[in-house]
Amino acid sequence: MRLRVDLLPHGAYSDVVLVVDVLRATTTAVAFLERGAEALLLTATLEAALARQGAGVLLAGERGGLPPAGFDLGNSPVEVAAGTFAGQTVVMNTTNGTAAAHLAAATGKHVLLAALTNAHAAARRARALATEEIAIVCAGTGGRAGMEDVYAAGVLAEYLLAMGDFATDDGARIALTVRRSFGNPAEVLAGSAHGAFLARIGLEEDVRFAAGVSVSTVVPLLDPAGGAEDALRFVAG
Repeated sequence: MRLRVDLLPHGAYSDVVLVVDVLRATTTAVAFLERGAEALLLTATLEAALARQGAGVLLAGERGGLPPAGFDLGNSPVEVAAGTFAGQTVVMNTTNGTAAAHLAAATGKHVLLAALTNAHAAARRARALATEEIAIVCAGTGGRAGMEDVYAAGVLAEYLLAMGDFATDDGARIALTVRRSFGNPAEVLAGSAHGAFLARIGLEEDVRFAAGVSVSTVVPLLDPAGGAEDALRFVAG
């Protein structure tokens, strides 16, 4: 079994893909499903999200860290964790995470959303599904690698290696080195460039929330039969 970590999305995935956008799309996605959302639709574009406005649908996402015009909610896991979304469909579009999910879904057999908050559950689910390879894909920020995503990839890789033998690539070794070099996830996230940016715009509580490790057992899983070309449907797997 192969274990691969892409420090930025690259594509050409063949088996199980864990998409990681710790600050904040995948952390928020986990929170939505944990708070009862029926499904998440991750759209390819902002326009595709806005086109899905309607009864029983909530729009959530960000541009520059803040909710776009016309959206009901931002991309805040703290805001989501304080709400209840039973029976609702949430349409999400963000700057980095939703794009990474679409790239993964183009070729991946099984696509899961992973964060620090569901790291152990996501690793277990990935291991149960995989037959050849698990690829951990870091969304990054604006086309640049993010420390928070690489650290989370290292946490996931460490959990996976505890479950069995894998042939690891250089990306996995880099992520493991980062994980083993920093003991406190809250400090890693707060010290990352994107964590500092979120703090500057008043969202430091989201950064602290995202640093919780394995506090959820919910794993968003792509439903290949339930989406559309411009919207991926994720459910609690």
